[in-house]
Amino acid sequence: VVDEFLQAVLASAFAKNDTKKVIAATSRVLQLSIVLGMGLTVVLGLFMKFGAGVFTKDAAVIDVIHKGIPFVAGTQTINALAFVFDGINFGAQDYTYSAYSMVGVASISIPCLVYLSAHKGFIGIWVALTIYMSLRTVASTWRMGAASGPWAFLRK
Repeated sequence: VVDEFLQAVLASAFAKNDTKKVIAATSRVLQLSIVLGMGLTVVLGLFMKFGAGVFTKDAAVIDVIHKGIPFVAGTQTINALAFVFDGINFGAQDYTYSAYSMVGVASISIPCLVYLSAHKGFIGIWVALTIYMSLRTVASTWRMGAASGPWAFLRK
């Protein structure tokens, strides 16, 4: 619901050429995603560390959960940014860039996933997923930072 609201606000602001509203909405949502992502990192890190035994008493399963904690908890800010940037790009109607950037991200991420999962197992899968989400975030950050496409007005 929040994502659709953001997209509607941005699409409306872009349609009205209200660059101040675009900047304000985008800035605020990105700030909130960082704060909420960091909060989730803390909550999940603590909950998963101490709460792993709630779901199972199997020591091997708890060991696997503990190996995944740094990835699940540690990537929450990156994930939050990637998902928010999706909403921002869709609100800016930058679908073509979104599609091409995902092809580029996939062309790097899939070989990483195949290689790392084969050589590092469970940890390799998490490293590859971290690479994937990081590349998604970088691709969207680059688009806005380069002031290209619908963000060209930022150069002025």
